[in-house]
Amino acid sequence: QVQLVDSGGGLVQPGGSLRLSCTASEIILSTYIVGWYRQTPGKQRELVASIASRLDVYYADSVKGRFAVSRDNAKNTVYLQMNSLKPEDTAVYYCSADRSEFPPNDYWGQGTQVTVSS
Repeated sequence: QVQLVDSGGGLVQPGGSLRLSCTASEIILSTYIVGWYRQTPGKQRELVASIASRLDVYYADSVKGRFAVSRDNAKNTVYLQMNSLKPEDTAVYYCSADRSEFPPNDYWGQGTQVTVSS
């Protein structure tokens, strides 16, 4: 059974950084499009970043220049490095993987809470 596990969320002050991790069982993430979404209460889930290959990455305008998505294929893990965090980045973050479709939505992690507050 395919399982994605996302982790690394927490409470951070504005301007701080966090790194989220997405690991998988039963699939090799390097062969999937992997995306990071976020959702706040009452709002639709929003794709903030995704990676297909090293040169094929996507960032929402709201996070460009602050977030970076990367892979560690040896660890079967995809990361979302989040810098210069703002209160409006507060959300539950989910990773998702898809064999071929963009935006990815085949498999989902359980979500990890990110709270940016002083």
